[in-house]
Amino acid sequence: MEQILFDHQETTHTRHVGFVAGGTRFDFVLIHSQHFFGKTIVTCLQSNRSALLDTHDVNIVDELAGLFNLQREDALHLADFLKVPLSDRLLRSEY
Repeated sequence: MEQILFDHQETTHTRHVGFVAGGTRFDFVLIHSQHFFGKTIVTCLQSNRSALLDTHDVNIVDELAGLFNLQREDALHLADFLKVPLSDRLLRSEY
């Protein structure tokens, strides 16, 4: 028997980003929802891996590398990039 734990609809802020750093291309979608206590759903379109992240999480580069299956150098580039959009008040603001 199925038991629904939650069923919640809301309007989200979504940002699509693509960039090249260190010779590596990155394609990500950032989705901010109030459902995840201020964290943003970060999805890599190339690997189809997702993680809930905030500005503190991206400072742990080795964990970021593991989450998105990246080499440490590429994870450093991703961390540097994500610090700005994850701290963007517009992305995190409520409607």
